[in-house]
Amino acid sequence: MGESIIRGRVIDEIKRIPENKLPEVYDFLHFFRLGLQKSKGGVEETMKFAGCWDDMPDKIFNDFLDEIRQRRDAAFSRRRRSEARIG
Repeated sequence: MGESIIRGRVIDEIKRIPENKLPEVYDFLHFFRLGLQKSKGGVEETMKFAGCWDDMPDKIFNDFLDEIRQRRDAAFSRRRRSEARIG
């Protein structure tokens, strides 16, 4: 299916959306487009970092992993407490 056909279908669908729902659709489309612009680096950009820790000494790497675990535990414990207060 060509790009212009899909674009036309999207526009047709948008025309069928009630006026009071259009702000939500706009927000979705706007943030979706911004996300696409930010992620243009793609696989090549991400793969630049592949293996960047290969030459890190084991002790430093293990200390790093421990710190990540501690930070995640702390972050999620705060989240669980705040979610428990909501309910």
